[in-house]
Amino acid sequence: MMLRAVIRRASTRGSSVSGLGKSLQSTRVAASAQSFHSVSATQTLVPRGNHASSFHHRSCPGCSECSRTIFSGYQGTALQRWVRPFSSDSGDVVEAVVPHMGESITDGTLATFLKKPGDRVEADEAIAQIETDKVTIDIASPASGVIQEFLVKEGDTVEPGNKVAIISTSADAESHVAPSEKTPEKPAPKPSTPAEKPKVETTKVAEKPKAPSPPPPPKQSAKEPQLPPKDRERRVPMTRLRKRVATRLKDSQNTFALLTTFNEVDMTNLMKLRSQYKDAFFEKHGVKLGLMSGFIKAAVSALQHQPVVNAVIDGDDIIYRDYVDISIAVGTSKGLVVPVIRGADKMNFADIEKTINGLAKKANEGTISIDEMAGGSFTVSNGGVYGSLISTPIINPPQSAILGMHSIVQRPMVVGGNVVPRPMMYVALTYDHRLIDGREAVYFLRRIKDVVEDPQRLLLDI
Repeated sequence: MMLRAVIRRASTRGSSVSGLGKSLQSTRVAASAQSFHSVSATQTLVPRGNHASSFHHRSCPGCSECSRTIFSGYQGTALQRWVRPFSSDSGDVVEAVVPHMGESITDGTLATFLKKPGDRVEADEAIAQIETDKVTIDIASPASGVIQEFLVKEGDTVEPGNKVAIISTSADAESHVAPSEKTPEKPAPKPSTPAEKPKVETTKVAEKPKAPSPPPPPKQSAKEPQLPPKDRERRVPMTRLRKRVATRLKDSQNTFALLTTFNEVDMTNLMKLRSQYKDAFFEKHGVKLGLMSGFIKAAVSALQHQPVVNAVIDGDDIIYRDYVDISIAVGTSKGLVVPVIRGADKMNFADIEKTINGLAKKANEGTISIDEMAGGSFTVSNGGVYGSLISTPIINPPQSAILGMHSIVQRPMVVGGNVVPRPMMYVALTYDHRLIDGREAVYFLRRIKDVVEDPQRLLLDI
């Protein structure tokens, strides 16, 4: 009523807005203007967007120019209460999506909705929960607003990035309710007769405001895991050597029936032999006496006692080798290489040590050739130089078995009924169970153990 009175008073003064309405039809007047222009009493003012200072013409019966009425520079917000609530046509909606659930989780099941359409939510407030095979993840609202609708149903399978809900970011939830949905105001109650008194009392009880319930405790919203930034990562192409190693090792797992058996070796006698003759050995042969040559000689003896470990499957046939070429696994900065000691069964300790040192030097310098790594009927890998206590090595195709050496650790052992400290090493044999049975594998490791613990067996061939 107040607005119409103001408009009627302005109209009687003879102000004309037809020319001004044309020039300002699609623009907003600067906030410095301090007056508004009149419109006919038949016009209706409807706010556009969320700004109280801008109005557009909705209906103008009998107006040929369809002029726009613009209020500018109006200071205050009381005018908003004189018009009906509205839905914004400026696209003020956001979408809640399924967050990232971890690198190993590709989808989940929408277990339950924590809100309903029409409920108001705050930014980062959980609106739904997703169950995965590992954890339960909350879907958070990206902004404050009112939930318009859900795009999925409970029990649906969702993936990261799927849209779950549409949320309007309007400040007041009432602005999204249609006029027909608003509860009409009740007229003031008429004075009632004594007979109607119980009814009035019932109405008063129903209209009595309820005590406000305490607000629920804030829930910890689920956020996307903070992954390391990309600028802290480096992408380096694989070298040809690394690609080849990866291919061969994967082929080994896909082809062979891998099985590993273990044993332990008392290194006392071999270490004593090395300590006793290392100076004389170096003086004569110009190379240090290591433990590796002792294991190579033990492996040669074991392969001769169990020739099936030195054999290989070729189609439907078994190829038995009458020679012993032992590959030595050497770790380099570019990858794992396996140079071959050819004719190891015909070498003595000095020849083996010289060959190992030469091949290891070439491998580290990157000058080793393909021919020096080709072939080989059995492999020895010494992970003990890196401190490995126990491991299961992988066969080097097309061989059928590999011996794994490990670090030497002092452990209490029972010797002659007494508990004494001994330098012990775990040894492992991984073999192709399609060709080698468990009995041959165990006998092979037993022979390694016997020769290393008592090197004199090599002299006597027992």
